[in-house]
Parts: sequence; structure tokens; C-alpha cells
Amino acid sequence: MIAEPAPNTITRPYRGLSVQDVDIPLTPAAIGDLLRSREIYRRTAFLVLRHGDQTALAAVRPADPGPLFSPVAELRVLSGPDTTVWISDPGTDVGNASSLAAAALRHQRDGALAYVVQGTFEHVNFIWRPAPVRIRVTEVIPPHPPKLLAMAGQVVAYDEDLPPVDLVLDAVDVRDLVAAHPAPHYLLPCRGSGVPAGGGVSFLDTHPPYHEDWLLIGCERSRQFHEHFYLTEPSRVDLCPKARVVAGPDRDRVLTKCCLLERGVEIDGATAVVPWGANLDEVRAALRALCGVPPAGEGPVSRLAEAAGRE
Repeated sequence: MIAEPAPNTITRPYRGLSVQDVDIPLTPAAIGDLLRSREIYRRTAFLVLRHGDQTALAAVRPADPGPLFSPVAELRVLSGPDTTVWISDPGTDVGNASSLAAAALRHQRDGALAYVVQGTFEHVNFIWRPAPVRIRVTEVIPPHPPKLLAMAGQVVAYDEDLPPVDLVLDAVDVRDLVAAHPAPHYLLPCRGSGVPAGGGVSFLDTHPPYHEDWLLIGCERSRQFHEHFYLTEPSRVDLCPKARVVAGPDRDRVLTKCCLLERGVEIDGATAVVPWGANLDEVRAALRALCGVPPAGEGPVSRLAEAAGRE
């Protein structure tokens, strides 16, 4: 028996969805009668049926997945015209769940279950009960947007194995920390902090002359650098984004970074930590882990092997 899809289901790859114009009312009985008399392509898992401006969605299973076409062995009408929304949006990448979810939520309708999107290149896919996974990106600003958030956005835009993801910035603002901790002189990790030099501000990466009264706004690695340069322990306000993560079973999924991690990805429950100078592969691995998606290369290899055996 074909089960109801889980929330956020899309057709992967979207060639498994067939769109057909029909001359029948889009009722479960009429759809069942029509499809039981038809053959379907062996890769087809879902059918979108269009009757005028009405749309329905059905899940199907071929009787024999070997031949190119086979009778329908099993079907389930998932969504009729009252609960299916058709969207034309040429800017949507229909192979990408986050892109599909964004289009669906822009056209959200009470009671809708399935959103069918005709997007880039006029290709079509659907998303079932879109509910993007919320991931909090805890990162230091300025600059704005911060690099980790921008890199996570790049990954979400190209990784078609991810579920729909909603990236939410949780900013550790250097300027707020400065304002909240008055001091005669500040020592910041680098010029990328967004605070102008001079006027009682120095930058650790330039190895400035020592000031007894400065306040270091920096992480543990900055403290280590300070101790190496000046052989003293500085007064310090910690800006490490990892230190901001709140522990507990109900916490958000969090993507953050720490300069004590030099390569790779550190996973601790609902938190993924990447290095301060992370590359896209590390950010991708972190997002996949947070979303419960296998590391890149594991799933596609097995699917490729399976396809090679059938073609």
C-alpha cells in the first residue's frame, strides 16, 4: 500500500513526476478509473493531473519496474483540487527542496497539502506539506551578511539532497559587545571586526604595542595569541559563537564555528561546528548532519549502481 508522503516530500529526481492534462473530473474515483487503464513509465512515482485550472496529485507504482512502460499496479490519490495549489514561478529551481518550499510558502493557502511548482526551464515538481527545517546560524558580525551564513546559503541552493532549510542568523555583534563593556582601550582580533582603528582601538593581528588597560574582545584563540605576544593574561570578553550555543534537548539546530577547530566538522547533538576558515565541503557536511542526510557521495553512489544495473 502506498503511504501518505512525509512533510517536505518532493520527487527526487523530479523526472519521477509526470504532468498530464486530462478530460475528467478530478475526483478519486475518476482518477482511479483513468489510471488503472493506463501504462506509466517505469521511473514515474507521482502524477500531476490538470483539468483546466484544477490540479490533483497521485502516487503510483508500476506493475513491473523492468520494461519502459508498465500498467499501474497501485495508486493513491494524495490531493485533489481543493488541497492542491499550482504555482508558476520561473525563478524556482524545482530540483531544490528549499527553493520549492519558498515558492510554496509565498503562495500558502489554508488547507493545502500539495504545492505543484512549474519553475526554471518550465520543469515541474511538487512539495508536500512544506515545513522547512530551521537552522540557526550563530556567527560574528560585521561583516553583514557574515561569511558562514552566506556559505550556508550557497550550500542550501545547490545541494538537492537537503530538505527545505530556513537559515536564521543569530548574530554576535562586536559593536554591541564594545558598547556593553566600556573600556579605555579595546583590542579586537582583526580589522574585519567592523570597528575603525584608532581612538582607543587596536587589532591583535597587527601585533600592536602593549596597553595595560585594554580589553580584549575575542575568543580563546585570541587569548592564546595575546599570551604568546605579551606574556600576560588579558581582561577579556568572549565573542566565540560556539560559546553562545544553548544546551538542552529542545534547542534549535545550530550551525556555528570555532577557531579552535582547525579542520573538519564537529557534531554535538543539534549543533554542528565548522572551523573559522571553513570551506564549502565542511559547511555542506555540517548542514547534512543537522538535517539527517548521509554524507555526500554515499547515497548517489548506491543509486548510480542501481541505475546501471537496470539500464
